[in-house]
Amino acid sequence: MKLYLNLFLAVLFSLNLFSQENPVKIVFDVTSSDVKVHQSTLRHVKAMSKAYPDSQFEVVMYGGAMDMVLKGKSTVEEDIGSLSLNENISFLICQGTMRRNKVDESVLILGVTKVPDGILELAQKQQEGWSYIKEGN
Repeated sequence: MKLYLNLFLAVLFSLNLFSQENPVKIVFDVTSSDVKVHQSTLRHVKAMSKAYPDSQFEVVMYGGAMDMVLKGKSTVEEDIGSLSLNENISFLICQGTMRRNKVDESVLILGVTKVPDGILELAQKQQEGWSYIKEGN
């Protein structure tokens, strides 16, 4: 009887171990100037980071998404500020986009980090096994 009980407990423990969600790594690609895209991106990151707290999320912005990270212009400024406090969430803006738009880093929302090239950042994350999400309408 003790053998059956131990076997049962071992199977139960194994099933519980395998049923737990594995952490994920997701990189979001945002190029749109559409504030609805900005808002949906933050909604996705907020919900996913809450559902999967051990996972990592990175939002890479370039091109038309410049206003998404500018103080006083962004419709998601407050969300970026609060979510960037989570060590598992990063908001990155392309320095090339900043140069083309003549934007100084002093006007970036607190918590936004610069990367030399947004497209290269996306490619590197995908090489590292991160899942890729293109945000759009």
